[in-house]
This record gives sequence, structure tokens and C-alpha cells, in this order.
Amino acid sequence: MHRPAVPQPAPSTGYVRGVTSDDRRGDDADRRAAPTGATDIGAGTGVESGVQEAERRFPRWVIPAIGVFWVGFLLTFVARDVFGRLSGLFVLLLVSVFLSLAIEPGVEKLSRHGVRRSLATFVILLSVLGASLLLLVVIGTLVAGQIADLLSESETYITDSIDWVNSTFGTQIDPEAVVNEVNDPNGRVQEFIQAQGDEAVRLSVAVVGVVFQLLSVLLFTYYLVADGPRLRRAVCSLLRPSRQEQVLRAWEMAITKTGGYLYSRALLALLSAVSHWVLFQSIGTPAPVALALWVGLVSQFLPVVGTYLAGILPVLVTLIESPVSAVIVVIFIVLYQQVENYILAPRITARTMELHPAVAFGAALAGASLLGAVGAILALPAAAMVQALATGWGQRYDVIESPLTVHDPMRPGRSAPDRDES
Repeated sequence: MHRPAVPQPAPSTGYVRGVTSDDRRGDDADRRAAPTGATDIGAGTGVESGVQEAERRFPRWVIPAIGVFWVGFLLTFVARDVFGRLSGLFVLLLVSVFLSLAIEPGVEKLSRHGVRRSLATFVILLSVLGASLLLLVVIGTLVAGQIADLLSESETYITDSIDWVNSTFGTQIDPEAVVNEVNDPNGRVQEFIQAQGDEAVRLSVAVVGVVFQLLSVLLFTYYLVADGPRLRRAVCSLLRPSRQEQVLRAWEMAITKTGGYLYSRALLALLSAVSHWVLFQSIGTPAPVALALWVGLVSQFLPVVGTYLAGILPVLVTLIESPVSAVIVVIFIVLYQQVENYILAPRITARTMELHPAVAFGAALAGASLLGAVGAILALPAAAMVQALATGWGQRYDVIESPLTVHDPMRPGRSAPDRDES
């Protein structure tokens, strides 16, 4: 029987799958020398330690980010402190910008008639300052005279007032007892008057500060208007021609809206002054012209609450003469304020500033919350400028016909409803 040949192993050449016999002998010797499982544990420990070390290592951006955070944090505190210290200066600059925009049209007219721009600016500022000082002198003289009259005839005024209260409300107040209480040097009235000495000193210091701020505003305003063309050229030189047109158009719009604001306020002040003058003249209030001008100006340049604040002075002056007349003044002030809010102001403001009454009211409240009385005064022209700039952005389209877009409903005798043009 024939048997198949059995393959014989190839002769050893020293290489098995790329590993030499010397390497196998070395590995065998290492395994015999090392304890059981030492090789696997050592290999696993090295890999794990490398991974843990990589995990403990921060990314490269962490340390710069921490540095930027702390630098920004410190700069925020520094900027906040600097702004707090310079907030008064910022308010003065803001008022100066407003005044410069307001008197710019007048300066331009004088300049076109051959007057140097610096001289025209000085003349207009001097005129505004003179009119303001004249009004303050007139009002101050009136108040001082009324106070002196009140102090010299205090007993007569007290007796007449108490007699009116007793006859009107049926009370039994003794006028002589009240006069004695007022004249008692140890009484509460005299103690209160003596305690106002320190307040008078503080008031005098405050007046000096106000005068200094007023002079600062006038100085800033003078330079802003006198060097207005040079300032605008410097700003436009940094911009492309297309941007220059936009900046100059916005600048012109700011001048127009500020002038419209002053025109509307002046017109409302004139109407208020005339109306109150007629009342004061008819009831015999002292200095009716001065009091009417006071009410007209203060009520218009302090929106919302200006009428009530301005009405305090004429009410007190009238109360000295006649309590009944003082009540009439209060009623008239309240009624006129309603007429102005709902009839006069919306029409005049809409035509001169093109500002919605609700926007004007909200802007006045926001400005008063931010900067007090100054913010309330400056809020209206600022809102008008923002509204004008906002309406000029974007493309406009024709509005479709709908009952929701009709301004007024159909009225008898009209062929079609009125519509707002877009």
C-alpha cells in the first residue's frame, strides 16, 4: 500500500513572523524573571497615568481668557467711577449741544446778512441770557415784595384769613390766639423761621453753583456754534462722501427738530401766559404780567408737571389777597392744563415737531427718570429726531385697503374715507 508523504517542517532560519530567535529567548527570559502578571499591570498603569495627566492639563485658551475677564472687570469699575465723577460735565455738554442746535438757525440768518459768525453767536446768546435774567429779576422782585408785605401785615392777613374760615366752614377759631402763637419767640412758628437760617446759606451756595454751571453751558455753546462749520468739516473729513451726506442730513434734521421744539414750546407758553394774564387781571392778582409769564414759561419747559409747579407762586400770592381768588386760580390752572393736554398741545406739537402725543409723553417721563428736569426738557427734541431718522430707514410700500387702515370712518357728505398716505 502506498502511503501519502507527510510534509516535513522547514529548516529553522531564525525568523518567525518577523521575530528573531534571539528576541524570543530574551522575552522568555524576561517572563521567567518577572512575577506573574507584572507585565500587564505595568503596561496598563503607564497608559492610564498618561491619560490622567493629559486630562489635568488646561487648554491653551483658559489662562488668556481668565486674564481678559479680570482686566475687563477692573476696567468696568474704573469706567463706572470716571463716569460718576464726570456725569455733571456730560450733562452740561448735552445742554450745550441742545442750545447750539436751537440757536443755529438764527446765527445762520445773521451770517447771511454779513455778520461774522462769532459776533452773531455772541449777540444771540447775550439776548437769551438777558431775557432770562430780566424774567428772574421781575419774578424775584415780586416774590421779595410779597414776602415783605406778608411779614409787615402778618396780623391783618391772619385775622382776615381766620374770619373767612370761620364764616365759611362754621368754625370757632380765635384769631388773637393764632396771632399770639405766631409772634411768640419760643413758639413753633418762630423756631421754624430761625431754623431756616442754615438753609438760606445752603441755598446761596447752590445759587452760586447754578450760576457757574450756566456760564459753563454758555461757553460750550458759544464754541459749538461759532466753530460749527469747522467742526462739521472735521467730522466729515473722516467719512466717505456717501456717509458725509447722511451725517449732514442728520445734523440738519437735528437743527430743524430742535427749532421746532422751541417754536412749539414758545407758542404754548404764549397761549398759557395770555390766558393766565386775563384771569389774574380780572380777579385783581398783584403783578399779573409777571405771574402770567412765569406760569407760561415754567409750565412749557417742564413738561407734564410744569403747570402745577408754576401755579404754586400765583396761588400763594393770590391767597394773601383773597382766599376765594386763590381757589379760583387753582380751578383755572387745573382746567387749563386739561385743555392744553388734549386740545392745544397735540395739535401744535404734531405740526411743529411731527411727534405723536403718546411718544412725547413717554419721552418726557423717560428723560425725567434719567436726568431729572434737564432730561425732561431735552427728551422731546431727541425723540423727534429719533422718530424722523427711524421713518427714513427702509423701503416704503403702498398700504392695502382695509378697515384697520382707515384713519376716520365714512362721514355723511364725504365720498371716501380719509386715509394716511404712506
